[in-house]
Amino acid sequence: MKIYCVGGAVRDELLGLPVKDRDYVVVGATPEEMAKQGYKPVGRDFPVFLHPETHEEYALARTERKTARGYHGFEFRAAPDVTLEQDLARRDLTINAIARDTDGRILDPHNGTADLKAGVLRHVSPAFAEDPVRILRVARFAARFGFRIAPETLELMRGMAENGEADALVPERVWQELARGLMEARPSRMFEVLRECEALVHVMPEVDALWDEPEAADAAMRALDASAQAGASLAARFAALTRLLEPLAVESLSARLKVPSECRDLALLAARHTNTIVDAVELDASTLLELFNATDLWRRPERFAELIVAALAGELDAQAARARLEHARAAAMAVNAGEIAKTCRNPGEIQKKVAAERLAAIARAIKNN
Repeated sequence: MKIYCVGGAVRDELLGLPVKDRDYVVVGATPEEMAKQGYKPVGRDFPVFLHPETHEEYALARTERKTARGYHGFEFRAAPDVTLEQDLARRDLTINAIARDTDGRILDPHNGTADLKAGVLRHVSPAFAEDPVRILRVARFAARFGFRIAPETLELMRGMAENGEADALVPERVWQELARGLMEARPSRMFEVLRECEALVHVMPEVDALWDEPEAADAAMRALDASAQAGASLAARFAALTRLLEPLAVESLSARLKVPSECRDLALLAARHTNTIVDAVELDASTLLELFNATDLWRRPERFAELIVAALAGELDAQAARARLEHARAAAMAVNAGEIAKTCRNPGEIQKKVAAERLAAIARAIKNN
């Protein structure tokens, strides 16, 4: 039995990046032998085990064969006679097909270390085309590392999009990859790659439509990267990406990809209110109060703060708009609704008085600033 560290851990170590998780491949073993040594089985589709002490994943070396379209259409074979080279050959990119043995020796049958040095994302074999998720993974890695994509790999990805493989993607898997890509330092690169290989129209047609007007696409990519530079949350980055879409398009996209509710809701608010927020320096007290009411500032102040980040990301006058909104927000939030309620005789009167006090507070704030 031989054990090798493989995949992302080896890649990131060679790049000098911190390693979060390590995965291992075990060659020459059976499930029974792994169990005897204390490894706990966790894999459902193929034999994967957890180390009894470190709880890191150890998978038996395996091969795979395409049996149907889509992410789940594979048949796996794990056996003691499967070699490390055979296991590595089924992986997506050469930079992810590098192994390190227990003595620290690097095994690199597909020249992944050379592609790491050159900054190239290159597929290992034609079997790459059998898994449509790999289109999304390549786009995500491009956003993470800033690597270029080998021409032959880009052409293969384009062919996968054209033949309908991308249409077989499971919504949850698409969102998982997109969400990870959105959290990279330059997330726009992911969408540029998906657009370049003609897959974006299949996974996010609403976003792809932005390229019908190049200025809109440029604005969306600029906003997305600006939100990333600001360290924005996933919800704020998704909202920055989609803020130029019509609300119905945001709803359609979110429903189809089963986007988490906090991301969907913030994106909808951004689609409805970005123009108002961007023009904040020109707004009067009444319009600002309407904005605060419409976005439920009173109950969701944290979400409103994320909305401002998403709506103003990449905008030239963001600082002035943000300052005006903050002054108005702070003044309105300082109004003590509870104290006002004590002076009123009926509930209807409370709402009117609170609104009047908030309006007056906002007016004073923007007049003085």
